[in-house]
Amino acid sequence: FNSSPFYVFQLIPLVGVLSFAAVGAVSFSVYSLFSKSDVIINKTGNPEPWETVDPTKPQKLLTIHQKWKPIEELENVRKLTK
Repeated sequence: FNSSPFYVFQLIPLVGVLSFAAVGAVSFSVYSLFSKSDVIINKTGNPEPWETVDPTKPQKLLTIHQKWKPIEELENVRKLTK
């Protein structure tokens, strides 16, 4: 390895870009973990976590013109199975 100062300066952009990507990945993971209702950490407390997801709240990072309305057949099946 060449330990000249020019060789070390060439690594600075690489370290900067990799650090930025790592911080972005970790911050998005923490954001998803604490703010998204479809990410479940403890499944033993609630064996059916999909029942508590609010269908009127968008689950995607970016939602454009999403409108939710219940399907009558599925609602009837849900009532019969409970």
